[in-house]
Amino acid sequence: MAFATLYLEALPLRKAKEMFLLFSRVRISSEILTDQGTPFMSRLLADLCHPHKVIFYEDRNFQGRSYECMSDCADMSSYLSRCHSCKVESGCFMMYDRPNYMGNQYFFKRGEYADYTSMFGMNDCIKSCRMIPMYRGSYRMKIYERENFGGQMYEMMDDCDNIMDRYRMSHCQSCHVMDGHWLMYEQPHYRGRMWWFRPGEYRNFSNMGGMRFMSMRRIMDSWY
Repeated sequence: MAFATLYLEALPLRKAKEMFLLFSRVRISSEILTDQGTPFMSRLLADLCHPHKVIFYEDRNFQGRSYECMSDCADMSSYLSRCHSCKVESGCFMMYDRPNYMGNQYFFKRGEYADYTSMFGMNDCIKSCRMIPMYRGSYRMKIYERENFGGQMYEMMDDCDNIMDRYRMSHCQSCHVMDGHWLMYEQPHYRGRMWWFRPGEYRNFSNMGGMRFMSMRRIMDSWY
């Protein structure tokens, strides 16, 4: 279904890139209906529907009660009263220190996090999480010096550890993500608070806690 019109939308998915672009826009569907079964049993769809799985634990070092999550979770308190460690068995997740995907954001890729609050310098534990869809293809984003796509503009296709050094931009205040998923950081060299950007237009960063981004990197499929 198209978000803008609420009408059903049928798209021919003949190539891998078309499928990746669709799923990067609307997430992987829980059910796929087709009149041609064979292509949808292929390795391609298996890769696209790569499972996301994270196990949360009440205490550090994977102790206490646990909760296994394979989708978005808007409120962890429904399952655990606290969470101080986790294992990301597959996929990538964005974690939030407030319910309903609010507050500071933290990126977790596949791996074990025995004490993530110390590792990330978090003041609170995880309260909600979102899956980040896997994407394979080219990456493209335009960054702008000012709000509403004003001022200097530069098109990026790879990571940038310091926009001041590369572009002589003191900061960027809007962007247009055409392809891929990106992480943007408030300090150079991928440090400080971060924000996840999926394909779309972002005209004003003022509603993101007044963050001014100085470095950005691509979320790579190899991290899954």
